Amino acid sequence: MTHNLQFTIQQLLPYINWVYFYHTWGIKEESASELRNEAGTVLRQWADEGRHANFRVSLMPANSNGEDIVITSSYEGGWNGIIPLLRQQHPPYLCLSDFLPPAGMEPQTIGIFASSVPFAVQGLLEQTLADRLAEAAAELGHQHTRRKLWGYAPDEDLTPQELFAERYQGKRPAVGYPSLPDQSLIFVLADILDFKDMGITLTETGAMIPHASTAGLMLSHPKAQHFSIGTIGQDQLQQYAQRRGVPVGEIRPFIKVKY
Repeated sequence: MTHNLQFTIQQLLPYINWVYFYHTWGIKEESASELRNEAGTVLRQWADEGRHANFRVSLMPANSNGEDIVITSSYEGGWNGIIPLLRQQHPPYLCLSDFLPPAGMEPQTIGIFASSVPFAVQGLLEQTLADRLAEAAAELGHQHTRRKLWGYAPDEDLTPQELFAERYQGKRPAVGYPSLPDQSLIFVLADILDFKDMGITLTETGAMIPHASTAGLMLSHPKAQHFSIGTIGQDQLQQYAQRRGVPVGEIRPFIKVKY
């Protein structure tokens, strides 16, 4: 089932991770008072103008089959297919599919999400703020999903700082994360979520437009964690390309790992 939410600037403000905002500018928080004041002015203007961010999540039944996530929606219009993944090439040899029950067992829910800031921005300050708002929408949307839509953590009560530290159950790896390094998977998520309906388009290289957008997976397993795939061998690259159904030379430029 797919859910659509809109968040106002006022709703998003507590969920902005300013540490990453300052990191983008290459400055420390204690020396950023002028920049923070300028950012506050822009945010107040956007709030007065009624600007918002979009969030969409599809919750679907899924199993694992080795390094593949297999989604088998039984409801009309539900997406059915495979999301191939890469396995970590050093101990403990993790794969995101490990946090779903294997084929033949009762499926568990997986979330596929995207968030986006749908209005035009100008200059580096507005762009970096819009990026932070898209991430804030993902944070707030994930919280709402855990508490209400998915409902596996209805009593969760975490502060924004605890959310930034990922003290919640489960994980939200986005495309491009070290555990999800194949940028071409964004095309699969675009099909699942219907990015065009959200006003999101993709370049040939898999970049999202608007730039202030993010998308990925939601896992609820208590032991789900982030990890780095590490260096992959040519054998795994070839096997992965076969599972993706594309030539090795076509998939290689999209994978952000060494091989």
